[in-house]
Parts: sequence; structure tokens; C-alpha cells
Amino acid sequence: MMEPKKIVIIGAGVVGSSLAYFLSKMGQSNITVIEQGPLFETGGSTSHAPGLVFQLNFSKLMTAFANQTVEIFQELNSPAFPTYHPVGSIELANTPERLEDLKRKAGVAKSWGVEAVILSPEECAEKNPLLDPTQILGGLYVATDGIAKPLRAVDKMAEFSKSCGVQFYGRTEVRDVKVIDNQVKAVETTAGRFEADILICCAGFWGPRIGEMVGVTIPLQPMAHQYVVTHDLQELANETDEIRLPMLRHQDSALYYRQLFNGIGIGSYQHRPLPVEVSEITKYGETKEMPSVKPFTQEDFEKPWQDAQALFPTLKQTGFKKGINGIFSFTPDGMPLLGESKVQGFWVAEAIWVTHSAGVAKSVAEWIVNGTPTLDLELCDINRFDTYAQSPHYYKSRSIENYATVYDIHHPYEPPASARDMRLTPYFGRQKELGGVFNEKSGWEQPQWFMINQTLLSSYEKILHHRTGWSAEHWSPIVEAEQLHTKEHTSLFDVTAEKKRLEISGADVIPFLQQLTTSNIDIPIGLVTKTLMLHEFGGIKDELTVIREAPAKFMVLCSGATEASWIEKQARNFIDIQIVDLSSGTCELQLIGPKSNFVVEAFDQVFAEPKQAKTLYIGTAKVLSYFTKLGDLETYSFTTTSDQGLALWDELMNAGDSYQIAPAGKRALENLRIEALSIKNGKDYWSEHSPFEIGLEEMIDLSKGDFIGKAALMSRKENGLVSSTFILDDPSMVVMGYEPVLAEDQVVGFVTSAAYSYELGRCVALALVKPEVVNMPVQIEYFGQRYDAVKDTSILKAEGVTR
Repeated sequence: MMEPKKIVIIGAGVVGSSLAYFLSKMGQSNITVIEQGPLFETGGSTSHAPGLVFQLNFSKLMTAFANQTVEIFQELNSPAFPTYHPVGSIELANTPERLEDLKRKAGVAKSWGVEAVILSPEECAEKNPLLDPTQILGGLYVATDGIAKPLRAVDKMAEFSKSCGVQFYGRTEVRDVKVIDNQVKAVETTAGRFEADILICCAGFWGPRIGEMVGVTIPLQPMAHQYVVTHDLQELANETDEIRLPMLRHQDSALYYRQLFNGIGIGSYQHRPLPVEVSEITKYGETKEMPSVKPFTQEDFEKPWQDAQALFPTLKQTGFKKGINGIFSFTPDGMPLLGESKVQGFWVAEAIWVTHSAGVAKSVAEWIVNGTPTLDLELCDINRFDTYAQSPHYYKSRSIENYATVYDIHHPYEPPASARDMRLTPYFGRQKELGGVFNEKSGWEQPQWFMINQTLLSSYEKILHHRTGWSAEHWSPIVEAEQLHTKEHTSLFDVTAEKKRLEISGADVIPFLQQLTTSNIDIPIGLVTKTLMLHEFGGIKDELTVIREAPAKFMVLCSGATEASWIEKQARNFIDIQIVDLSSGTCELQLIGPKSNFVVEAFDQVFAEPKQAKTLYIGTAKVLSYFTKLGDLETYSFTTTSDQGLALWDELMNAGDSYQIAPAGKRALENLRIEALSIKNGKDYWSEHSPFEIGLEEMIDLSKGDFIGKAALMSRKENGLVSSTFILDDPSMVVMGYEPVLAEDQVVGFVTSAAYSYELGRCVALALVKPEVVNMPVQIEYFGQRYDAVKDTSILKAEGVTR
């Protein structure tokens, strides 16, 4: 439990008020909430939000936030002033593609524990008689969805918070934030100075202004969004309840609908993007409308209104009485911005919709008080963006793209269209010449496969697995050819984007890394070790690769910017530690395959055994190289500075020419990883899991001194899911991930990663399942169809490993 500190929250909307509520419930007593508008209709997004809560999301985390928000709002309910109306929701489809996507979403609902069912057009019309069933092909119904009343919820939460001593200041504008030695100290306002140990920015689309005062970029883009309220409808003339009919989301027309007493509220994403600059947003009271509302642009609603009339024929007899362009926040990746920034004590809870509001606030309060939240929030961490992503060019254009495509059918491998070519490796030109097909990862252009490898297709055509349907989108049979070629010969992979490369040195480096990680880091110079970072409750923060280069210098490879930021925060407790992020100035290549050693030997280099590292020359390029294995495949990694990267690429390709070397892309590498049963942080497990649950106990050395999470690990209970591997019976099927796993018709877990294994002639599915079903036959549901699968113990590498 955190020691009592002075906490100041900026913003008294649903997020700020929820945070004050949960911090109070967790025993924090010195809390001040500052709001520039009146309490509690503040003029921000909460004030105009229509309150629709569609819980189901392809993101497990966002679904959990929405689930918790529903639970919290229902706990606050009272008969006279309900804070939540559980009227249900229906997502409609009027194209075959959308209907199939809803079947996929129904499967994800099972994975995330949400009850959802596919309805026929007639069944949809039975639940909402206003719609014309001939206009649709079906729908997805979630009974527990509904309408939130955020202002009522805020009133009730604020009442409780005030009883715990929270002070609320309305019509109080923040003028400045005092930061000394990278630590928040105070907030200067029109009502005076407030001392602060912790400052939490919940200012909504005004958040970037507060960030500027602190020196922290808050990468969100305010967007105007159309919403209208119709005149009263004859069919609803006798309604006395605000809402009785289920909400509708008609994503093929980019529209959503809710009953509003005797009329209908209609929201539209169909119009052109309408970005709003923070500098253009007025203060409360400066205009007739609230600051969160822009004038309605009639021309943008003409086509949406026609589509609405087609779905609801009754609308042809009426019009709408009110329209607004309401402002709310979008981010580059569609996720909220949460957590402590690189300025100590400055926390952010931004870009949060009412749908997820109370759930987010609960998690952030846990994070502040306990040091670690219950849910894994890494996908929302404010520190997940490198410097490239803090540029307005990036976060504005990518956020606008996310708005424009918010209701599209999204494929997990669909590349973004905007803000591309931001980070280029020195051999990017070579990769383009070879027909590289690129996606973006951490800002880097990363080849997915190479068109030059079309020539490999004829070599493997007899055994090549050809995908169909969803799994064949944003895919090429070349991916499979590259996978097979690597297993038979050798391939060169660009893994620059896969990891952050940190050089950690100093007199305290050994005690620091020993405390940071779970295994013994005091290894001989020239060796590599794999280890884990845990958080305070024993969950896994990341899997690290650690290379000892000198007595007091290590290269540490972590998953990304979030993990690197966490490492830097842990270093605050040590005096002589230097952490240098080498990622932007370096690049990394990997040679993988049975003939890789011949390529390395061409440079008079021999690696005696795995886990060996050395500094060597590949032609003129000075590289740090190490030898490991991916399953049974020999893997040589080469890191060099960007000025030497092109020379390194050319030298390796030339030396490998005699051994049929091929450039290969990320997708083949991912297939090889899954085929080798190598689980991946953030994909196959999260910080919610302990090493014992997912089969990584070999990285735990309990005999060494104390390390972060050790005490909790000793007494930690399993969370109910363990890592396992299943093989699909049907040799033609390849699933994609997040599909539900069922045993005896009960959902017992979900798939995390999947790929086709050429050794087995079947799809291998890595999954998180209940321990009791690890060795049972199961079924995996894919687009509404169930496929038999079984655990194949013959492919496991050691007894006792659960996966």
C-alpha cells in the first residue's frame, strides 16, 4: 500500500471523478480534484456523451474495462436515478463479410467471457421493431450492454469521495505545473497553488495542454463526431422510459442508434474526419454551446440520414430536431493513454470513452496505490510511444486514420496507411529491390515477405499449405515458402523492430540487474542468458535477452518502449547506472536455418555452443553477435551500427549465396516461432501470469538474492489459465488467435497464437486454458464452426512443461 501522498486530479469528468472515488476507497485521503468548468457538467466529452456501452471488443483488455464499467455503474444504480440501463445491443450486418465478422466476434465473446449470440434478421426486428429486417442479414446480440448515465454516476461517486475528504474545485483553471528535478511538485491555478506528490491528468481533449506544462507529449487528437436526435416517432409515442429498446450499431453504414424517450439518437462515423486543434477549443462559458460541442455540419449528415431512413422506415415521416458535432479523443493506436510518464509523479488517464471509464479508473487507482494493476495495461502505457510517435505528424495523422476506419472490418495484419516510412533500416533500399512487402512495427518499416521468393513456390508446391478465407487476407503463399526454405537451408531476417536494444553499464550494474531479473545475471563475459522481469506481484513484465560484454557493461534486449521505460524507473534506486537506448542508431539481422553456420564460418567465425556472444567483423562491419536456437534451428544474431548495416546485409547475402540463402520476412519468422512452441510476451501471456503458469520456471533462480516479485511469486496462486499446445485435426484449417477453446461444450480458454506446422502437417495452436483440460480433447471455434483439436504430447520438449 502506498504511503499517504498529496494527490491532485485535473478534470472532474467521469474519469477524474471515478479515479477520486477508487483512490478514496483504497484509503487515500489527501485528494484534490480541479475542474475548469462547473461541477459536474464540466463541458468535456462526459457532458455530451450519448452513453452507449458496447462491451465486446477484439481487445481482451478493452472488453475487461467495459465489463468493469458496467458492474460499477450497476452498483451505483438507484430506482429513481439509474446510472445504467441494461437494454442490450445488436450489431447489424448487411454484407456477408460483416456477418462473418460478427461470427468471429461471437467467438471472441466466448474467449473473453461475454454472452453473445448471432440473431437472424427477424430476431433482430423482434428485439427492435423499428428496424426493417429486409435491410440486414443478421446481427450479434449482447444482452448486458446498455446505456450509461455518466453524469449521474459522477454525482454518486463524488458524493462518496467528498465523504472521504476529497476536495472538488470547480471553475478552476490550471495555469502551470511546477516540476523540479524531474518530479512534479505543485499545480498553479486560478484558485491558488496546490502542492502535489502525484498529479493525474484526466483533462480529456485538453490533456495535451497540461502535458505541455509538464514537458510530456500526450499524443491524442480531438475529433468532432456527428450526433443527432430525431423528432418524436409515432411508434414511440407512449414511451415513458428513456430507453427500452436495445441499442443498434450498423457498422456497414458507420452509424449507431439508441432510443431517447419518444425519438432516436443517431451517431455517425460516416462523415469526413473533422479533426479539432486543442487551441481551437473554447473554455466553458465563452460560447453558447459547451466546449465539447462544435456547430453541426448539415452537409456531412445527408448520406447518413438516407441510410438511417432505409434501416428505420419510420424516419421518412420525420426529421431531426437537434444535431451536434461532439468532440472526443482518438489516439494513434486506438488505445487509452495511461500510467506514470517519464516525469515522476505525473500520471495520465486520457483518451477514455464512457464505455471504459470506470474500469480504467479502477485499474489506474490500483496502479498508483499498489505499484501494479491487476490487469496488464502495457498496451495503454503512456510510455509505449518512442520519440517518432510523439511528433504531431505521426499521432495526428494516425489518429485521424483510426477515426475514419473505426467501423471497418479490421484484420490483425492490415497495415496502416498513414505516417509510414518514419524509421528506415540502412538496408531498406535492398529490401525494396527484393520486393519486400512491408508493415510497420514500432515505427520501423518491417518486411513481411519478399516477392523475389516467388521463385521458391515451385520448389515446395507439393507440400505448401494454401490458406483460404480470413487467414489468407494480408498473406501470401510466399510466407509458407520462406518458412520451409528456412527449415531446409538458411534465411536472413530483419529483426531491428523486434526488440529495444539497451546498453546498461556502471558500478551498480550487477546488483541492479540481479534485482531486476529472475535468473543469475553475473555470468561470464561473452555469454548470453534469457531471463524474466517480474512486477511486484510476481507477474511477468517481459522476457529479456542479456549479453555480458564487459565486467560492468551489458546489452539488454527488451520487447519495446514500455518495458524500457519500466527498466529506467527501476534504476532510480541505484546511484551508478547508465542506460543508453541504442535502438535508433543500430540494426539487427538474424541468420536462421541448418546451413547458417556455414555462412558464419565463411568469415572465419565459429560458435562453440548456444548462448555464446562475441564482437567480430563481418567484412567491414563490426558486430555484436550471439548464437541461440529457435527450436532446433541454429540462429545467429548480428547487431551493428546503422552506418554499417548495409555492408552487413550485403556481406551476409553474398556469403550465403552458395548455401541458397534467401531474405525472409516477419510472417515466416512468426510461423517458425510458433512451430518451435516458443511463447511470446504480450502475445501468449501477459503480466497477469506468473512464470509457473506458462512454463517458464526454468528462468527462475530462487537460490539467488532478492529480486522484484520474488516474495509474491513464492505465495502466488494460479489465475486459472495455463499455457498449452493443441493440434487441429483438420489439416486444411489454420486459425488466427483469440478463438475460444471448448471442452464438453464449456469454454475453457482461448488461442493466443497459431501457425501451420510442416513437421506435423497440422495447425499448431498455442493457448491459455484451465489446467484440468490440458490433456483433454478440445474443440476450437472459428467463425462459428468447431474444429477438433488434441494435445500432442510427443512434440513437447520436456515432461512437466505445461505448454
